[in-house]
Amino acid sequence: MKFDMGSQTLSTLTSQSRYSSDDLGGLIRQLVDAAQPLEGKFNGQGKAAFDQFKARSDEVTAGLNAALAKILGGQTGMDKAFTSGDQEAAENANQSMASANFDAARFGGR
Repeated sequence: MKFDMGSQTLSTLTSQSRYSSDDLGGLIRQLVDAAQPLEGKFNGQGKAAFDQFKARSDEVTAGLNAALAKILGGQTGMDKAFTSGDQEAAENANQSMASANFDAARFGGR
């Protein structure tokens, strides 16, 4: 099996995820703002449900942002690990080439 990924793939993914987090928070705020004209129009169970929706919207936003922050942390950690592994592989290859005797590998007469 071959695993091939560009050097900027995880950095790009992290950046896009960060923007998605901002977008998600904005969308929830838009939902709450859109429901604002309905405030005071309900009585009884409807009013209780609407009030609970408004009260929990901040909680839901915070929970989603916390989950996305953990995803971003994981993506950042993976990016660091892949970058470090790529650099280490290059350093190992350069060290091996530096100690190799390329002259001994010639197949011709002198």
